[in-house]
Amino acid sequence: MHADVASARGGWRDWLRAERRLAGHTLVAYDHDVAGFLDFMARYLGGPPDLAGLGRLKPAEFRAWLAERGRIGMARSSTARAFSSVRSFFAFLDKRGLAHNASIGTVATPRLPHAVPKALAERDMTEFLDAAEKPRRAPPVPREPWVDLRDWAVLLLLYGAGLRIGEALGLSRAEIEALLDSGQDTLRVVGKGGKTRLVPLLPQALTALIAYREACPRLKALPADHPFFLGARGGALDPAIVQKRVRELRDALGLPATVTPHAFRHSFATHLLAAGGDLRTIQELLGHASLSTTQRYTDVDTARLAAVYNAAHPRAKGP
Repeated sequence: MHADVASARGGWRDWLRAERRLAGHTLVAYDHDVAGFLDFMARYLGGPPDLAGLGRLKPAEFRAWLAERGRIGMARSSTARAFSSVRSFFAFLDKRGLAHNASIGTVATPRLPHAVPKALAERDMTEFLDAAEKPRRAPPVPREPWVDLRDWAVLLLLYGAGLRIGEALGLSRAEIEALLDSGQDTLRVVGKGGKTRLVPLLPQALTALIAYREACPRLKALPADHPFFLGARGGALDPAIVQKRVRELRDALGLPATVTPHAFRHSFATHLLAAGGDLRTIQELLGHASLSTTQRYTDVDTARLAAVYNAAHPRAKGP
């Protein structure tokens, strides 16, 4: 890789971190995408391009990279994300006056199949939460009582407030302590891109947070900025632990593999919409930058209504 390209790539990463405030794993994914693009271009062009060479790339060369990803079996969703990363890099180069490439704007992003969010039926969600609230049977290795209370509180934040798992586990001790001590029922959440939103909490969620705080003696000795939800060894709770707990419960209840922590957020939005919630309010609660993202949930509700119609209407059942 040319030194000028390497330097520009480092500046782009710094910009993503400081200005876009991307989370660590997202930043790594963006950088990995651009590194793969640059590696391909070095092979395709017979040598690593410098900044001027990046500015001279033609649409055919971008399409060759996209075609190569398809040839080796990369998913369209992965390629669409990678192309978004590359676009971001080229936009940064243009903005900083390092390289200008008009060709990239003429190349279409790979089209993705229309995906409808996988929400749980309200009955399944009720059954899931009923099972989650009950303490687990004692495992071979003894588990401290606060662990079950922690998991219950996290699940209520995912479904009751529509939080992403990273948002819930990123909440600091100071944030939750201030909320609980003030008697308020509205939580301030910093989501994607540093976007802040306020979400109301159910009384049940507040009760669960208090129960976990009182049962976990380690919390009191931690710094104010330490994550509120702890792992068994006292560090920040790993998302994989929450994912494992959801798998255990869904398997025990015979629910499909689409029941994941993120499905709780989908269920939150879908159930609000079905109960008469308006899209603008749901958009604010979810922290979506665009209303079009929230509008996907109308497809979920339409699909549910169609299923009910087909099952119940005499003329829909066929001869």
